[in-house]
Amino acid sequence: MTQALERQIYTPEEYLELEVASETRNEYRNGAIISMAEGTPAHNRISGNLYIALSVALRRKPYETFHIDQRLWIGDRNLYTYPNVMVVEKPLQFKEGRTDTLVNPCFIAEVLSKSTQDYDRGEKFVAYRTINNFQEYLLIDQYSIHVEHYVKTAVNQWLLSEYDDLNVTLSFKVFEFQIQIADLYENIEFANI
Repeated sequence: MTQALERQIYTPEEYLELEVASETRNEYRNGAIISMAEGTPAHNRISGNLYIALSVALRRKPYETFHIDQRLWIGDRNLYTYPNVMVVEKPLQFKEGRTDTLVNPCFIAEVLSKSTQDYDRGEKFVAYRTINNFQEYLLIDQYSIHVEHYVKTAVNQWLLSEYDDLNVTLSFKVFEFQIQIADLYENIEFANI
């Protein structure tokens, strides 16, 4: 979408009509259409490593894992977005009248980039926390070994754990899953980023 489109105000219905025809992904933020940045190879490797590990671990369990192109609707914030990795407990719940837009993730992961890290930690995380099913959030730095793991402990309470060690094993709470930080960063060469 062009910069001119980004400055106009759109209804959610207008956004969806444009988005379905668009060759690129765009986020909808309370009337504004925001073009999403293209991912780097490191960004794609990290999110792909997590997606593959989750897909294998949750196979034959009551969850479904999505990667990059699955749209999420957050009604309380009038926001359509595309998390890097998202796990949804079955049965899938869709936005009313849609079969391509989910509303019930229990886990979301974002790979941080310089242009999105403040948004992912701030306004976007605030929006995610309005989702009833949402219990766990993982932020993964693509420029250095650093992972932020948020776990919902009670209503309006989240516990943050941070990791900078490749040998640490992350244990997830919302479903049975563990992954070593080294596996998230497999094939990442920081000197080239």
